Amino acid sequence: MGALLNLLRTWLPTGARLAVAAALLPAVALGAEGGDPIRLQVVGGLAGVSQYTRFEEPFWTKRLPEITQGRVTADVAPFDRSGIRGQESLRLLRLGVTPFGTALLNLAAAEEPELSALDTPGVSPDMATLRRVIASNRPWLEEMLRERHETELLAVYVYPAQVFFCARPFASLLDLRGRRIRTSSAAQSEWVAALGAVPVVIPFADIVPSIRAGVVECAITGTLSGWQIGLNEVTSHVHAMSLTWGVSLFGANRAAWEGLPAPLRDTLRRELRDLEARIWDASEAETGMGLACNTGQPACQPEQMAGPPGSVSPRARGRMTLVQVTLEDDALRRRLVREVILPRWADHCGPGCAEGWNDRAGEALGVAVTAPR
Repeated sequence: MGALLNLLRTWLPTGARLAVAAALLPAVALGAEGGDPIRLQVVGGLAGVSQYTRFEEPFWTKRLPEITQGRVTADVAPFDRSGIRGQESLRLLRLGVTPFGTALLNLAAAEEPELSALDTPGVSPDMATLRRVIASNRPWLEEMLRERHETELLAVYVYPAQVFFCARPFASLLDLRGRRIRTSSAAQSEWVAALGAVPVVIPFADIVPSIRAGVVECAITGTLSGWQIGLNEVTSHVHAMSLTWGVSLFGANRAAWEGLPAPLRDTLRRELRDLEARIWDASEAETGMGLACNTGQPACQPEQMAGPPGSVSPRARGRMTLVQVTLEDDALRRRLVREVILPRWADHCGPGCAEGWNDRAGEALGVAVTAPR
C-alpha cells in the first residue's frame, strides 16, 4: 500500500491525498473473516442535490447497516467534496484507490470517449428514450468496465433533466447564439458551439457564483438541482427541452468487490438494483418538479419528496419564465444530433464506436451515425 501511495503522489493533487489514503483502508477490512465488521469507503455523486441527500447517503449510512445487522457500515462522501476529479474516476477505480465509486458519465468520457454516446445531448429528449438507450447499452457497459477498467458495474444513476437557464430573456434556442453558456462536458460544449454560442466548462458548485460574476450568462444543469442551489435567483428564463440527463455509473474495483463475502455481494447487488430504480423514478418526477419550483407553479411541492431531515431545499418558489419547446427548437435538436454531434463523437471516439452505437441503439432510435473514413 505504501508503494502505491508513493506512486499516486506523483500525479494526485495535495487535496486528494487524504481521500486516497482513506479509500485504501478498506483493502485491509475486506479481508476480514467470520463475523468481523466490514467498513466500506464510498465515493458518491454530487453534493447537495437530491440524488445524494435523499438516496445515496441514507442508503450507505442507514439502510446498509440495517440490513446487515450492523456488520457492514460505510463512510460515504460526494465526489466533488472528496478531492477527486471526475475525469479520473475510472482510473481511481481501476487502480483500486477508490474501492466503491461514482463516475459521472460525461466526465469519465475524457478517458473513455465511447461513454459519451449514452447521454449525447439531444438524443434522449424524454425519460422513456433514455431508459431505452441505457437498457440496450448495459450489457456492453458491464463487459467494457470489467475488461478495460477492472470495475464491476453495480448501478446506473440519472439526475433530473439538464436544461438551459439564462439571465436574459430568450424565446427559442436560436436566441442563445453568441451567449457564454456554462457546460459540464465536452459533448455539451460541442452542442453549444454548434448552436453558435460560447461554451465555458464550469464545475457544478461554481455555477451561481459564475453567473453572479458575469463569467457566463446562461447555464446547462438539472431542473431541480438548479433550483436547490438558487439558480433561479440569478437567472430569469428556463427552457423546457431536456438536453442531457447527467447519467452516472456506480461501480466497485473488481478486486475489492471479489474480496467481499459472497452473501454480502448478493445483498449489495439486490439493494443497489432497488436504489437505482428509485433514483430513476425520482429523477423523472423531479424534472417536472424542478421546472415548477423555478417558475413558481403550484406543482412545486418539494416537501412531498420523502427524505431525511434537511435533504430537501427550503428555498422559496422562483419566478422564472418557462420557455416552451417550439417546433423549430425540436427540428434544430434533431438536425444537430444527426449532422453535428454524433458525427463529431464518432470521429473523436475512433474505430468501431459508430458501428457499436448503431448496433446497440442508433438504428432503433433513428439516429444512426456514419462511421468516419
